[in-house]
Amino acid sequence: QVRLVESGGGLVQAGDSLRLSCAASGRTLRFRNFAWFRQAPEKEREFVAALWYNDRTEVYSDSAKGRFAISRDDARNTIFLQMKELKPEDTAVYYCASGLISTVSARTTRAYSDWGQGTQVTVSS
Repeated sequence: QVRLVESGGGLVQAGDSLRLSCAASGRTLRFRNFAWFRQAPEKEREFVAALWYNDRTEVYSDSAKGRFAISRDDARNTIFLQMKELKPEDTAVYYCASGLISTVSARTTRAYSDWGQGTQVTVSS
């Protein structure tokens, strides 16, 4: 099992930038894909971005494409989500997730077995 701890959330204004961090620890992080999901009140958890282990391919939701960037620092075992041009509709709890490489779509929660506790991002208009 991999332990994931998110940080970096907060209250910002529309148009601001924010960087979320996810510190990973536990079993080997090799052969694992990492992703960010978010969940707004009374809505289902939705995919934001994923980073594949094999070739570092980045995958984004339509709403994140062009504004968010996922990255990984292997030396620090940390995954980042850099967010810019934030909008009020980006307000949600953001979760870091990890899962072994598989054929399951990286855009679905089923692809991930380990989850962090989440960090709140609130964007005011």
